[in-house]
Amino acid sequence: MIRVLLADDHQLVREGLKQLLAAAPDVQVAGEAASGDEALALARGGDYDLALLDMSMPGLSGIDLIKRIKLEKPRLRILVLSMHGEQQYAARALKAGASGYLTKDSAPAQLLGALRKVAAGGVHISETAAAQLVSASAGAETAPHARLSDREFEVFRMLVAGRGLTEIGDQLNLSVKTVSTHKTRILQKMGLDNTAELVRYAVEHGLIEGPGA
Repeated sequence: MIRVLLADDHQLVREGLKQLLAAAPDVQVAGEAASGDEALALARGGDYDLALLDMSMPGLSGIDLIKRIKLEKPRLRILVLSMHGEQQYAARALKAGASGYLTKDSAPAQLLGALRKVAAGGVHISETAAAQLVSASAGAETAPHARLSDREFEVFRMLVAGRGLTEIGDQLNLSVKTVSTHKTRILQKMGLDNTAELVRYAVEHGLIEGPGA
């Protein structure tokens, strides 16, 4: 039996996933969390085979959450189920310690297949994401946004989604001054001058997210 820790901040999503997984005879949802902090606490205190994580949740989330879980529970397998396209996060998620990445528009059978594969010790990513990882490890020339640190990329994603510095700081538990510093470094690393150019870049590279992301 695959014991799953399910983490997503939307209750309707969690209920839908629980119904889907309950139909599989070899899968059991043994714990559920509505935030990254809850997910970490459950992972720390429970016995799970796999954590099924959303990338964007209140508090600790995304790459930071993956790193913390792997630090405290290195044997726990992680499968990311995200609304963010693979081009945005898959390579970063796997480098942080996840073993799979799947978008929320995937078919139910694909999710179950990925879950079983990751729980058994395998890796589930698309060919595109695999190519990104290979290019990065080979030291190939990378796109400007790939030069950003994981934290800078989070700030970049939220800036191009139209969020203000205060809102970003609240979401990431950072001061407005720190967020502003990240913004300055992002512009410098990417060779751009302002937020409008960041948005244009995001559109051209398929990295744009809506305000509710």
